Amino acid sequence: MTPDSVLSPERPAHTPTPADLGVGARFSMHPHREDFVAVLTDVLGRTPRTGVEVVTDDVSTFVRGTEADVLTYLHAALVAAAGTGGHVVAHVQLSRGCPGEVDCALPDDALLTRVTPPVLAPSGVRAAAHWALYPLDDGGPGRTGDHMAAITAAIDGARERVAVSSEHFVTRLDGDLTDVLTTVAAGWLGAAASVRHVVTHATVVVGSPSWAATGSSAAPATTSEVAR
Repeated sequence: MTPDSVLSPERPAHTPTPADLGVGARFSMHPHREDFVAVLTDVLGRTPRTGVEVVTDDVSTFVRGTEADVLTYLHAALVAAAGTGGHVVAHVQLSRGCPGEVDCALPDDALLTRVTPPVLAPSGVRAAAHWALYPLDDGGPGRTGDHMAAITAAIDGARERVAVSSEHFVTRLDGDLTDVLTTVAAGWLGAAASVRHVVTHATVVVGSPSWAATGSSAAPATTSEVAR
């Protein structure tokens, strides 16, 4: 038996799966129309489930898969819901790491990895979100936890994609639906490169009646126009 064939007790015997890493999402959508049941059934039924496990109960829909597959599924579902017209609100929660879904014995080099959000096609749909990021950084040997470092970095990065403003207890994001979701994902995955358990939550709205006064459903300016 060679040394390489001996498994360290601290290292997983295989490449960690999304279940091992606790990667997944819960979301719910609320079309503000009388036929909301038909809309939800249609959207969930025709959204491709490539690479993901999807389970809907009476409260929300659970999605598990790789980070890219989960985000691709959520994007497709939200774009499909927005395409039905009118006012739609969605609550999206993304989680990665332990405790809860994952055995915390996973070593840092298995859990703390840098993952880039998938490239998603622009939707052409104006969206706004109230976003909160929770890097559950308990610290470690010789250091104290610093959850604000990851939050500050995420907000700085958000300004490169969407319009960003501060609200009570949340950060508001305005832009194309794709850019809003990508911003939420980038903050989540950026924090996960250095924090073992990261959760993020966003309440996303499209077709808000309060936007009617603008006379346009187009997304506001983003990226360099906002950064200036």
